[in-house]
Amino acid sequence: MSPRIAPEEVGLHSVRPKPGSRRARKRVGRGEGSGLGKTSGRGQKGAGARSGNKPKAGYEGGQNPIHMRRRKLRGPHHKMSMPFEAFRTHTQPVNLADLEARFAAGDEVTPQTLREAGLAKRRHPVKVLARGELTKKLTVRAHAFSAAAREKIEKAGGSAEVIAVGTDDQPEARE
Repeated sequence: MSPRIAPEEVGLHSVRPKPGSRRARKRVGRGEGSGLGKTSGRGQKGAGARSGNKPKAGYEGGQNPIHMRRRKLRGPHHKMSMPFEAFRTHTQPVNLADLEARFAAGDEVTPQTLREAGLAKRRHPVKVLARGELTKKLTVRAHAFSAAAREKIEKAGGSAEVIAVGTDDQPEARE
């Protein structure tokens, strides 16, 4: 067991790394007796012995690398294909359970009011999804609705109105 330091001796002057946690750097090319002389731990010949050599990123020693073992999904029309951003759709989902919790009966729900309620934080189009139940009559204006969400909103006595992408349905902008 190591001797403990008295509390009055503990301070910045006595702080040091744990024994064995720090190692001296490898001093290569410093004589045969050091164990890292002559070829400096690089072996005899070949690319690895030359200066400026670095292993290629992802190189697996001749084995087929992981990026080539993966399946190839091509074409921008395919959702899981390589990320062609121009073709990717960005929507932010809002569930009916969230509307039930944050809005009172008779309220008008728009992307602006959703943002104020902390539900639609990003600037992407809003899509209302059907997770959860809706018991209140709400007027919901969003960029898209799932079929089940539209059905549940109308069943509760509310209305689901689609607004054009690019508009945030802000009353201030209409005046």
